Amino acid sequence: MAGVLDTVNQRTQLVGENRLELLLFRLNGKQIYGINVFKVKEVLQCPKLTTMPHSSPVVRGVAHIRGGTIPILDLGLATGASPIENISQCFVIITEYNRRIQGFLVRGVERIVNMNWSDIQPPPKGLSNDNYLTAVCQVDKEMVEIIDVEQILSEVAPMRQDISEGIVNSGTQENAKKHHILIVDDSSVARKQIKRCMEQVGFATTVLCDGREAYEFLQSLVAEGKDVTQEFSMVISDIEMPEMDGYTLTTAIRNDSRLQDLFILLHTSLSGVFNEAMVKKVGADGFLAKFQPDELARLAIETVQVQSE
Repeated sequence: MAGVLDTVNQRTQLVGENRLELLLFRLNGKQIYGINVFKVKEVLQCPKLTTMPHSSPVVRGVAHIRGGTIPILDLGLATGASPIENISQCFVIITEYNRRIQGFLVRGVERIVNMNWSDIQPPPKGLSNDNYLTAVCQVDKEMVEIIDVEQILSEVAPMRQDISEGIVNSGTQENAKKHHILIVDDSSVARKQIKRCMEQVGFATTVLCDGREAYEFLQSLVAEGKDVTQEFSMVISDIEMPEMDGYTLTTAIRNDSRLQDLFILLHTSLSGVFNEAMVKKVGADGFLAKFQPDELARLAIETVQVQSE
C-alpha cells in the first residue's frame, strides 16, 4: 500500500496528452472502480470520523486532516449499493473536484494503471448503476467502472446553478441570441449545468458527450461547406472525456486549418492540480474551473462582445 500511496503523490502532477492514470479501488464485492489520479491529493487509512447531524446519509462523517475538516463520503452508499463496513480497516481517497475537497471512503485501494483515453468508453446501457458511471474500460480483462463523481456531488451537496442578478441584462441577452455555443462534456450533470447557464444568458446551445464526437461533428459541418466560426462562437469543453480528451480535441482543432479559429474554453473540475501550461501548449483560449455560473456567464458574455465589435 505504501508504494501505491507514494505513486499517487508523485503522479498527481502529471499531465498527458489523451491519456490518464486511474487509481483502481474496490467498494463492496469484486467490482473494480477507477478514479483519475489527477483528482487525487492523497490516500489514507480511514481516520477517526466525527458524525455530523442532519447531513446526508452518504456523508459518514468528517475527518480532521492536515489542519482542515473534510467530509468523508461513502462511495458504496453514493452509488446505490450497501454501506461500507468496518471503516477503520478501510481507506479514504482525498480528492479535489470543482474547487471542493472531500474524501471518498472505499474498501481497498489496488494500484495505478496507465490508460489512453481512446480505450475509455461510455458505459453500456443496462448496467445497474449506470446513472453513476461516466465511463468504463478493460484492465487485465476485467471491466473497470469509472464513477461520475460530479453526479454524486450534485446529489450530496448541490451547487448553485442560477446566474446572479445584474450579470445578464437586456443588452447582453439580445447580443447572446445571435450566438451559438458548443458544449462538450461526458458528465450528464455538467452538460445540464453548462447548458442551463448559457441558455439563461440567451445563447443557443448544442451539447455533445465527448471530444471525438465533437471533432467528427465539426468536421461534418466543414464537409457540408459551412464556416464553423459562423456556426459557433465558442466551444466549452471538459478535459476528461472518453475516447478523446479536451487537450487532444483542442490540439486537433488547432491543427485543422478549417477549424483552427474557433474560440475554445477548457472547463474542468481539475481545479487543484491543474497545469495551466498545458492550456497554452495545446492552444486553448482560456481555462475555467467548474462550476461557477457567474464566472462562466461573464466569460461567455465578454467573449461574444469582443467578437461582435
